[in-house]
Amino acid sequence: MAVAGLRRAARLGVPVPPGDLLAHRDGGPRLLAAVRELWPGAVHHHGRVRAEAALRTLLTRPGGAPAAGFLLDLAVAAGLRPLTADETSSLTGTADDRAARHSAWRYLHGLPGGAARLPDPSRAGDVYERLLLAPPVPVLGPLSDREGSLVVQTMLLGRLDTPGQGLSGGLAVLLRGLGDRLAVTDRIAGVITVVTAGHDDLAADDRIAYPLRPGHWVLRLPVDAPGPTAPAPAHRAALTWWAVRLLGRAPRTPDVVHVRYADDGSLALADAADALGAATVFTATPDPHRGLARRYAASDPADPATGERLRDELHRVFAADRLVERADTVLGLPGSGGTRELVRYFPRLARLHGGSGPAAPPEGVPPYRPAPDEHLRRRAALDALYRGGDRPDALDPGDRGLPLLLTVGRPHPLKQQDLLVRAWLAAGLHRAGTLVLVGGHPGAGSGPEREVGQRVAALLAAHPEAAGRLALLPAMPNTDVRCLHRALAHRAPHACTWYVCPSAKEEFGIAVLEAMEAGLPVAGPRCGGVAHYLRDGVNGLLMDTSTASGLTDGLRRLAAVRDDDRRRYAAAGRKLVASRFSVRRTADELTVEYTALRRRARPASGDQ
Repeated sequence: MAVAGLRRAARLGVPVPPGDLLAHRDGGPRLLAAVRELWPGAVHHHGRVRAEAALRTLLTRPGGAPAAGFLLDLAVAAGLRPLTADETSSLTGTADDRAARHSAWRYLHGLPGGAARLPDPSRAGDVYERLLLAPPVPVLGPLSDREGSLVVQTMLLGRLDTPGQGLSGGLAVLLRGLGDRLAVTDRIAGVITVVTAGHDDLAADDRIAYPLRPGHWVLRLPVDAPGPTAPAPAHRAALTWWAVRLLGRAPRTPDVVHVRYADDGSLALADAADALGAATVFTATPDPHRGLARRYAASDPADPATGERLRDELHRVFAADRLVERADTVLGLPGSGGTRELVRYFPRLARLHGGSGPAAPPEGVPPYRPAPDEHLRRRAALDALYRGGDRPDALDPGDRGLPLLLTVGRPHPLKQQDLLVRAWLAAGLHRAGTLVLVGGHPGAGSGPEREVGQRVAALLAAHPEAAGRLALLPAMPNTDVRCLHRALAHRAPHACTWYVCPSAKEEFGIAVLEAMEAGLPVAGPRCGGVAHYLRDGVNGLLMDTSTASGLTDGLRRLAAVRDDDRRRYAAAGRKLVASRFSVRRTADELTVEYTALRRRARPASGDQ
């Protein structure tokens, strides 16, 4: 009840007194996330002196404060100094809690003389602590000679350079190509793509920043975890601190910070934007609001796992609500109903664009640049794919002329690769066709990857005759995926290839657009954003992917499409991507939004 009450106060803009907020200091992560969201308003309304006194009272209690790390994070967030450097140094000496120790170190960095109280970096227990004790200065420059905005775009899920593995998906492909394009767009001075780097990443490559191309840099925020992880409430304060410190050392202050997920990582970067005086842009989607009641209506309320999933989704709803409230502007994704659906879940957006909702710049596909030896690369891609049906990652050379279904993406229950295999088997397509799944880590992979892999393995165990006609390829570099697309699209005329997206829903579907751009006919889900551009019977097929039977029917329909229609769909899809979904158009439309925000944001930041 306390979590719901504080969330309601945040939505209504109720300034809760600092002491009342701090009474929840020992709560769980979702409760503390609500406290953190209300804290700036409490300090502003009730005064810095009162807030600082409330923090000091708790931090100096005999025996120490069990929630000292959280309290110090609140102090850093509001620029308060409830403890002296000596008092904080004493606190770090007795803190066995790693997170509390790190909070104290971050607090000391902001105090006059506080850095002298920090331990020597040589005593750090690992690479993360070493960086925290001696934060590096990133090289983010030189900027373009053009006048314009310095744009920060965030990708805090997965790794930018390994789309299709773990948490990395189409956003990694989009932001890499979009950042490159923005960097050469008029009125954009430079682009910084912010990612996270865990212990293993930092041990393998200790660079905090590096260029992708002139004007486009990657900035890696250290995160206290082995590898990339979904940002949780516990990471928010550290991510904000790192973002403020590292972005604050760019050649100039960023003008715009663009966040794209309803999670604690986006809230952390919105906090950093506030601290830096930058404008915040948030790309909102109907999820998780859409279908929340329906998803849990038939669930067992006594099931602990169901309850935990529901609490996680409600936390995401709260994060999305707060980002919509706090952003300088909100963007949507194109959909069949425009962005009117967003207005249903976020009524305050109705004031934008005459009541139609926020602008929705299309997501775009970077141009494919064939290699000088492109024909050899395509031949090698097919030779590797058809090098033996006794291998899990290859098909039998004798099946080279059979119809083929291809899907690319990170293995995940929502992506439903296992449901595609089930439907492929149920439709009997394995008797006269092949299936290729691309995505995932070459090793064991993440939890969701293992779950999908185990389901696929169980299906093949029940149908051993199909194993030789299913190839499971690990994630590839994007250029290799797009080369494979073209190799399959230009096989012998009678050897047809379909790209199939079996996801329960896609907000947009960059992988689908890439397949269309390569000249493959495409079948995708009716639910979500793909139906915005994929028109059934015109430039592809739409399928019911909500059940195995619906997907099975879709595959049977796909298999019955005549060659002439298949080629017509492929040609229409390729033409559509070229005319409407280029990364150049995405960059141009976003630039209009960014530069307008920069003009509005400057007076406010100049007053600080």
